[in-house]
Amino acid sequence: MPITVEEPRTVQSSHGREFRPRHPLVRWILRLSIVLMIAAAISGGWYLARKGFRGQWRARVVEELHRRGVEASIGHLTLDPFRGLVGRNVRIFSYKERSETLAFISEIALDINYAAFFHHQPFLNALDIRNAELTLPLKGPGGKKVERPQLRKFHAHIYFPPEQIHISQAEGIFCGIRISATGQLIKREDYQPSPPLSDEEREKRWTLVRRIVAELQKFNFPGGVPSLQVKFTGDLANLEDAHAEATLQGAVLKRKNYEMRDFIAAAEWSDQTLDITRCEWSDRLGSFAATANWSRRTNQANFEARSSLDLKTLLDAADISEPLADVSFTVPPVIDVSGSANFAGARPQVKLIGHFSADKIAYKNLPLSDCRAEFSWDGERSWIRDIHVRHQTGDLRAEVFEGPNEFRLDVDGPVAPGTLRPFVSPEIQEFLGEWEFTRPPMIKLSIRGKDREPENWQGDGSIALDRTRFRGQWMNNATAKIHFGDGAVTYENFHVTRDEGVGTGTFVYDFAKHEVRVSNIKANVRPVEAAYWIDPDLPKTVAPYKFHQPPTITANGVYQFRGGTSTRLEINVDGPAGMDYVFLGKTLPFNRIAGHLLFTNDRLQIVDLHSGLFSGNVRGSADISLAHNDQRYRAKLAVDGVDFPRLTNLYYNYKTAHGQLNGSYDFTGVGDNARLLQGNGRINVANGDVFAIPVFGPLSGILNLVVPGAGYSIGREATANFTVKNGTIHTDDLEVAGKLFSMVGHGDIYFLDDKLDFDVRIDPKGPGILLTPVYKLFEYKGEGSLKNPDWHPKRF
Repeated sequence: MPITVEEPRTVQSSHGREFRPRHPLVRWILRLSIVLMIAAAISGGWYLARKGFRGQWRARVVEELHRRGVEASIGHLTLDPFRGLVGRNVRIFSYKERSETLAFISEIALDINYAAFFHHQPFLNALDIRNAELTLPLKGPGGKKVERPQLRKFHAHIYFPPEQIHISQAEGIFCGIRISATGQLIKREDYQPSPPLSDEEREKRWTLVRRIVAELQKFNFPGGVPSLQVKFTGDLANLEDAHAEATLQGAVLKRKNYEMRDFIAAAEWSDQTLDITRCEWSDRLGSFAATANWSRRTNQANFEARSSLDLKTLLDAADISEPLADVSFTVPPVIDVSGSANFAGARPQVKLIGHFSADKIAYKNLPLSDCRAEFSWDGERSWIRDIHVRHQTGDLRAEVFEGPNEFRLDVDGPVAPGTLRPFVSPEIQEFLGEWEFTRPPMIKLSIRGKDREPENWQGDGSIALDRTRFRGQWMNNATAKIHFGDGAVTYENFHVTRDEGVGTGTFVYDFAKHEVRVSNIKANVRPVEAAYWIDPDLPKTVAPYKFHQPPTITANGVYQFRGGTSTRLEINVDGPAGMDYVFLGKTLPFNRIAGHLLFTNDRLQIVDLHSGLFSGNVRGSADISLAHNDQRYRAKLAVDGVDFPRLTNLYYNYKTAHGQLNGSYDFTGVGDNARLLQGNGRINVANGDVFAIPVFGPLSGILNLVVPGAGYSIGREATANFTVKNGTIHTDDLEVAGKLFSMVGHGDIYFLDDKLDFDVRIDPKGPGILLTPVYKLFEYKGEGSLKNPDWHPKRF
């Protein structure tokens, strides 16, 4: 039989065979398990990323941060597949006192050692902050809510080597400034925080932070974002002994209209001393450079600075422009200052000394040049010496010293009074504001006092004025000796020249008693304009008396203002050229006048008044109220030999009357209201033609019909007692005398309403006695208007 050769069989070892489940169900279960595990991993990752870890996990992280020197709380702890553990809504507290929140951070990535984490060992390697926002929890005064500043685009990487905190790079933008910081802090295992701050100290620090933030928010940076670089090293337990360096730079820093260019500031904190080694910038006109240092141990500081900046624009941007509001600089002033400060006490003690110079400035449009001064201040005493100011009228030199219970001011040269305003009270500032000078007055003063209040000044000097206006009234020039004392300024032996005349005497302006005292005043100036110099309300009292030429005036006494009640000012007036005065709507031209005026509280008395009027004489007196809303007055007048035709022509426009007027009149009134005028008097017209007055004129014609020629032979003299009230003149005993007849009458003349109600009777006299039996037939009644009266027989 043939031999069959078979291929040898290969026997595979069970160690190299791939396991394949023979049953399909087994394979399906295996695949499902793998899918479920992947789904569980994905869902778990989604849950941890969305919902986060439970509170015990957050507590573990917070505790680890605490061990590393970071006191914090985490609102949400999640798992990021790319960044690992991420803490969100993180609140950073003060390590010394957890109740004090320092910052809010939107999110922090934690680099941890998971093995150490699960074995309850220190597990935090680093913190990674990317594009986060750090918010400072600032509050306004009294806990008010304010807009909280943020550190935006904040990036930081913080390592935690054993007993260290290392910040490799922290960077963000705060109030428009890019801040970057690097450094390391030692945090020992036995670290013990220092005692917590008191509420007062904590509030003081937060107030400083709020102030810095508020000032930074007022800047903008058109030249690009400024940068602040900080480097530091230190021990967390003794931060006061840390070492830090900081540099702030900016191309253009702008606040309002002020631009700081090429700004740079460098500072170093070392050995508990802050040393500002450089602080410089420039603006459109000049530059600034300063250095300073402060020791925490001694709480003392020293500083030096030099400035040629655009000072006015700078102060305006800093909201303190008022001191230089009236000053303009053509060339920037140069200021050198150095000093020291001690902050150990409750009140800082500052000492400084310096020099000021400005070539061309203007104060209220007054050009000044070559201005310079030395100054010093120690917190209690200030001394400005070697003051030199030059302008077109000359050079002014001055010196000012002010200290506790001591004030000195020496001035020599032309002075614009406005420059004295910073040294005087608001009351004197108002007084100085009433003056206008074409050229500054020449003043020499030496003043001493216990403070800057003029009420406490003592001193002497002199003053000379060119053309000057005070309260709107001009004087050509004036000179006087000045004495300060007891709250008053005395202008002794003054001499004032105006176009119309001169004035001399002594004038005291008492600020303490609110009064003006004058003595031995003699002047021949216009009274209304000169009255403004005493009190702005006085001219309205003097204005009705319109002198033809300036009278000669002498004055002595006291005039109080601002509610004072001790006014007693005596003025004698002598006006040989006469004056005009409006009475009952008509202007009386007094051709010469003299009198004595006495001003007291809300009252003017005129006594011994005598004048000439229409070729006669007038004597009188008056008592006039000057009180507010009280225009009452009382007066007495007596006339002798006044030309009756001129008087009737003035008031009645009748030119045919002639004679002389004598009489007296006592009356009262209120302002210029003629209807409120009332009084009584007696009148006599001698050598006149009474019938030429139209109100009685028709009687002349009636008498002429009775006895031809009689109407023109009587009326040569008339007398009457009368009263005036409510616009009516009333008489009961008018008597007109003639050769053949006399006329008696009574009735009312309504001089304001232009009407008449009058009765007269003709009595026989001389040859007319023959008509006595029928004299009652000659009784007449006058009615109608004053200009066209209707006289008719009373019996028919």
